[in-house]
Amino acid sequence: MSLPEKFVERLVGEMGEAEARALCEALEGEPPASIRLNPCKPTLEVEGERIPWSRYGVRLASRPSFTADTRFHAGAYYVQEAGSQFVGHLLEPYDMEGAVLLDMCAAPGGKTTLYSTLVGRDGLVVANEIVRNRAMVLADNVRKWGMGNVVVTNNDPRHLAAFGNFFDVVAVDAPCSGEGMFRKDAQAREEWSENAVRMCAARQSEILDRAWEALRPGGVLIYSTCTFNTVENEGVLHAFGERVGDDLVEAETAGCDPQWGIVEGREGVFRTFRFYPHRTCAEGFFAAVARKRESGARRSVPKARRRVMNDAGGDVRRELSRWVTEPDEMRFAEVAGTYYVYRARAYEEVRRLSESLSVVCSGVAMGQVFGGKLKPDPALAFFCGLNREAVPCTDLPQEEALKYLRKQELQAPLFAEGVNLVCCDGYALGFAKRVSNRVNNLYPNSLRILKTDL
Repeated sequence: MSLPEKFVERLVGEMGEAEARALCEALEGEPPASIRLNPCKPTLEVEGERIPWSRYGVRLASRPSFTADTRFHAGAYYVQEAGSQFVGHLLEPYDMEGAVLLDMCAAPGGKTTLYSTLVGRDGLVVANEIVRNRAMVLADNVRKWGMGNVVVTNNDPRHLAAFGNFFDVVAVDAPCSGEGMFRKDAQAREEWSENAVRMCAARQSEILDRAWEALRPGGVLIYSTCTFNTVENEGVLHAFGERVGDDLVEAETAGCDPQWGIVEGREGVFRTFRFYPHRTCAEGFFAAVARKRESGARRSVPKARRRVMNDAGGDVRRELSRWVTEPDEMRFAEVAGTYYVYRARAYEEVRRLSESLSVVCSGVAMGQVFGGKLKPDPALAFFCGLNREAVPCTDLPQEEALKYLRKQELQAPLFAEGVNLVCCDGYALGFAKRVSNRVNNLYPNSLRILKTDL
């Protein structure tokens, strides 16, 4: 499908004919493939070129079959477009260890998992997605990443705004017209219209206002889209700046090497950064950053609507403790019959959020306890703080591991009797239980490989 005619006309008007032609030609080419490595999983060696603005980003020489790579399913890396990894670079001037960050429009999870790495084990990321089925995909990707420091919520942005002055950083990767995705998404071309651009801008403005309410004084605001037009980018930021006035101040930013090809600019106090596919080896992307002026405003937390988390104690706590490497740094709680583990420093924040928001998942689901023994949840296998000595570990050869990921029958002699941690090349994939000559494949249905031709 050709590029929308009105889109091309606007590019020519904004960029000039030569630049617009170069961009359009790039949008008809093949998109590059990029990944971001997970530093809390075993070291992964990959062939490719380091992405200069991303500490763990790698641009691949060619696009492999990710579906057939067991390391992908283990959360050893995330397939993330190179430009979108730039949001991590925007936060480099700040000490992010232990920060509380809100990712307002988080699905499918690329930026969420990046932020969870940046805030570290004692930090907390609240990843919100208003569309329920997208929130479930987000939750799956968060579980595989394995940091255990994310709360996935399914709420209207207004519900997050009720946590006034609460977050150290608020990131709004706003739903947009998707012009930057034209190279790899034919549907984005088909659905584009000038009216859609205007509708997106109105929605983006509303989300930004709610994000601002949730951001603490002195906190950092990041706004990003995957579109080129000024209506959804500078236009939205200009109107927002007029609404909040002097409370919006300039943020410190890390430098950009001119060789990266990123177009830097300003919109009021916002520093802006544009990625054009004909200038950078990335898809179309726009990002901007500013700060909220310091003030004496205090946090506000909505009144609790319900009690959700119940502390685990006694024998149950002892059983749960043996499954993690740092039990003294953890808190264990029961939620709706399932036990979860949380970093102690973030526990009270998680509890407050859970009492007022619609939470899809938080911390790490450990499982249920029967007869004093834990029946592990699949999410526990991905947790970076899992004690691998809690149960026997079975490292499967590649073909057997792919059978496991398809939820097919497995060879009983490969497993010890009882519950096993299933791995491939040292990367944990999930659990299986051998009962005599039969193996129960416990891999979750939501993650299993549906393709048969790998």
